[in-house]
Formats: sequence, C-alpha cells, structure tokens
Amino acid sequence: MGRWVMTVTLMGAVLSPPAADSVYRAEIEKWRQQRETRLKAEDGWLAVAGLFWLDEGMNRFGSGPGNSIALPAGTAPPVAGTFELRQGKVSVRVEPGVTVTAAGKPVVDMELRSDDPGPPDVLNLGRVSLQVIARSGRYGIRMKDPESEARRTFAGLGWFPVRDDMRVVGRFVPWPSPRTIPIPNVLGQVNDLPSPGYAEFTAAGRKLRLEPVIEEPGAQELFFIFRDQTAGQETYPAGRFLYAPMPKDGAVVLDFNKAYSPPCAFTAYATCPLPPPQNRLPVRIEAGEKDPHRHPDRPPSVRR
Repeated sequence: MGRWVMTVTLMGAVLSPPAADSVYRAEIEKWRQQRETRLKAEDGWLAVAGLFWLDEGMNRFGSGPGNSIALPAGTAPPVAGTFELRQGKVSVRVEPGVTVTAAGKPVVDMELRSDDPGPPDVLNLGRVSLQVIARSGRYGIRMKDPESEARRTFAGLGWFPVRDDMRVVGRFVPWPSPRTIPIPNVLGQVNDLPSPGYAEFTAAGRKLRLEPVIEEPGAQELFFIFRDQTAGQETYPAGRFLYAPMPKDGAVVLDFNKAYSPPCAFTAYATCPLPPPQNRLPVRIEAGEKDPHRHPDRPPSVRR
C-alpha cells in the first residue's frame, strides 16, 4: 500500500508544472523590464509617428500643407527640404536656413543609406528624426517623434505569469539542404528568408513544430514568427515574435515567457512580418506578452 501511494505521489510531481524558480523568475522579470524600457525610449517603437512612401523624383518635406512628407506642426518650417528618389537611391536637399543634422553634423545635401542592409542614416530636425526604409523595392521615410501620442499615453505592458513549463527544450532538425521560407508582411509583400531547419517540441500537451528564419546575415539567434490560439483574445491578433539561441547538440531552447508583440501592436507605421502558415499553432501558448490594447488591466485610452 505504501509503495502504491509513493508511486502516485511521484507521478503527480512529474505531471504537475512546478512553481517558477525564483532565480529564473527574476531573470524573466529583468528581461521584461528591459523590453519595456526599449519600447518607451525616445527612439523606440512608440515614438514612430509616420511612414511616407516616396514617389520617383522629388518629395518635399516640412510642416506646411502640400508636402509629401508632413511633419508635425512646430517641428519644422513649412518647407524644410526635399527627398529625391532616383533608381533606388535616396538623397536629401535641405532648404537654406533650415538646420538638419546627421550624426551631429549639419546637412545641406547628401545621399542616404536605408535600413536595408543598414545601418540607416538618421536625419534630425528639431525633435523629430527621419530615416529611409527599403521594402521589396519600395522606399519610404520613417518619422520618429518622442512626443507621439502613442508614447505619451502608453500605460505599460501586460504579461502572462512566468511559468517554468513554458521554457521548453526541443529537438532541432536541420534541413538536408539550404532552404528559404516565404515570409509575408503587413504590406502584402513576401520576402524569402533563410531557414536552417525546424524545432520539434511539446507544449500545452501537444507535440508541435515551428520553423525559424535567420533575420539577417551573421545573426546569432533563431527568429520565430508564430501565432497561437490566444491571438485575438489575450495576445496580439497577428501573432508574436520569439528569439532563441542557436541549437546546441541537436537541442534548442524555446522560452515562451519571452514571446512578445511585434511593433505593429504599437504603431500603424511599422512593416511587420507575419507568421507563415506552418507556424500557426493549434494550441494556446499562455505565456509571454499580452496584447497591450486588449488585456483588461489597461485603461480604455490605450486599447484599440
């Protein structure tokens, strides 16, 4: 009888998720604080306040009416200058008497590097900054404003409780030959990104699989873009992001306590990638960041 009771007790210990280890919990809480700090920074995603696609030729910018790139009132003269797009190259020409800087130096005219491959040249005009982004042959000007409404009204992030069982160790299976995955984005474009293989793991009582991509050449982490059954309920409808260390000895660690919302959850001026069909999980992953506009512990002013 005593032996039978011991067996049941041991089985219960295996099947019941343990309480989060205090050291591990502290690590996750620190990571989450850093995540929120980056988001709230003067040049973070909450500061992104505009995205203007360039037409071939001249594109005027300033705070007055009729500009292709409309800057907030009071941040620039009515006409501050012109961005010129010619055959995939973008240059800027600043109007006389207008102060624009790049890397702390005054700019009159210069050719601008985009964020692909980057790093982009950043122009500063008053409190706003401007940079060129490139997306599948399209070029635009992204504006950041530290006084954006999104940054001023941000009430903080919400998270699922930290759970030890949401840090899973899976098996990593390399592809037999180099492969790319088509990744759609919110603009309707599709980019083929390299994928080194796939991760097999168990979560929410199911055997699952996710395919990562390599975000940029030389990246030291796997990038997972996924969606689960919490999407549109507790978490951002389009899906979430997760980075993981490179596989070691055939194993990969997926810590869903660090899953987070894409930039599109915070600004309408991001160009986020979307989960490919194979990364839409048929389970609820109750871990990581919640949708900042949906979870009930946020005031109505920051929901949408």
